[in-house]
Amino acid sequence: MTAKEEFIQIYTENITRRGSAELLEWIQKTDFFDAPASTKFHCACEHGLVMHSVSVFNTMVEKHFDEETDSLESFAICALLHDLCKAQFYKISTRNVKNEETGQWEKVPYYTIEDSFPYGHGEKSVFLIERFMRLKLEEAMAIRWHMGEFESGGFSIGQAYERYPLAVKLHLADLESTYLREKGTSAVRR
Repeated sequence: MTAKEEFIQIYTENITRRGSAELLEWIQKTDFFDAPASTKFHCACEHGLVMHSVSVFNTMVEKHFDEETDSLESFAICALLHDLCKAQFYKISTRNVKNEETGQWEKVPYYTIEDSFPYGHGEKSVFLIERFMRLKLEEAMAIRWHMGEFESGGFSIGQAYERYPLAVKLHLADLESTYLREKGTSAVRR
């Protein structure tokens, strides 16, 4: 099963909220399923964004899901959609790199950022989701603060983590997926 197929299966089996079908339809019209998750760090390859999203879901469920207190729908929403802001965000460009074997300069593809809607990171994902589907407060907080201290937040981030355990769980799953599970996925592949 491809990462796209797994994403759609997890999404359709777990997210039933009003507007979810329209959101998925919109996502399929973007480059979400083809885009990288980053320019050079993790999953910086074709389909990297969907691979990362599925990895975060699997990590989050495996490590942090409590049947008595957690909602699988909330986990799916947060994990699968936390980086929705990266749809329509990257483009492929080329740069000259010297081939060490031949000594010749060659054009090599790489990802660059072209942000036509610079609205922040987590808050942009929340905004895009809520154009179609309402989020619970804890879901919005989790998606907004999933980057942790990698994004400025001052005291607000600590308050969000203290009040909303889902935010901490998403942040931890995102970190583990990015830095431990997704090694070796950082080259442009076409």
